[in-house]
Amino acid sequence: MSTTAAHAHYIPVRDDWLARRQEPALEPDLPIIDPHHHLWDRPHWRYLLDDLLADTKQGHNIIGTVFVQCRAMHRAKGPEAFKPVGETEFVNGIAAMSASGDYGETAVCAGIVGHVDLTLGAEARAVLEAHIRAGGGRFRGIRHITTWDPDPVIMNPAYQWPKEVFHSPGFRAGFAQLAPLGLSFDAWLYHHQIPDLTALARAFPETTIVLDHVGGPLGIRGYAGRGEEVFATWRANMAALAACPNVNIKVGGLGMRINGFGFEAQAEPPSSDQLVAAWKPWMETTIELFGAGRCMFESNFPVDKGSYGYGVYWNACKKLSAGASAADRTALFSGTAARVYQLDL
Repeated sequence: MSTTAAHAHYIPVRDDWLARRQEPALEPDLPIIDPHHHLWDRPHWRYLLDDLLADTKQGHNIIGTVFVQCRAMHRAKGPEAFKPVGETEFVNGIAAMSASGDYGETAVCAGIVGHVDLTLGAEARAVLEAHIRAGGGRFRGIRHITTWDPDPVIMNPAYQWPKEVFHSPGFRAGFAQLAPLGLSFDAWLYHHQIPDLTALARAFPETTIVLDHVGGPLGIRGYAGRGEEVFATWRANMAALAACPNVNIKVGGLGMRINGFGFEAQAEPPSSDQLVAAWKPWMETTIELFGAGRCMFESNFPVDKGSYGYGVYWNACKKLSAGASAADRTALFSGTAARVYQLDL
């Protein structure tokens, strides 16, 4: 593995490799809201509306999606704090294209999660209000990534926040602006940081919180070969977090290199059965702790596309949830996302 931090996170997408694993969609009529994907146009990596639709049209019934911030199309000019509003403007344009009906029935970007630097404190409110105006009725909340680890390779170079940022007065003053505006907070951090989120959730019980990617279990570098220890720490932290009724969990996002599953190193792309075998302890434990009504399956595309195909991912979710009740499966695939992100699809 490269020693660069960027390489620790992103796995290149190899379309020819992914094409070697084709699976027919299971239960093709089951409605799905994908509550976590990105759009961007980066050097050597483009993922815009047509790319997303190529994935969502793989036989599964994707009725809508939620875009989550990824530093795409920030404004080049103007006050630094307001530059991320450009991302919401960009995504709302994509959503308007989708709403025309010319691109199929999926309501792409029906919800938008942007970024605001909450360490601005009370001044964050003006930026939040600018996002709301730019979102055309689709803006639902923000994500402020706080991933931290003592290993600099595991740290994301784009997000270098201090370890204790959730506890800082400035951050909390900014966080306090969300609930009055009806906005949610997406958290992305690592498994050993979950207690910090629990403290935040307890301090702000009226704010809807979403923890991304089942709480970020780490499996590389110093965590490699320590799966049982990581799982035990993660489970204990998740159990304490589950006592906070305002917290919901995105069940997915385990295709990144940091998770250590190594799907990208296989000669053939993984099947849905292989994904189920690898993920079952993490996903089943999450759903048991929080209940289906607070959990939602997510694709995390195109980030996870380096490890497996979109259709294969949703087949794995359907297999993982096969023993659940009809009501619980509705929650996992669409109901929780619709509630949390206030979607009427």
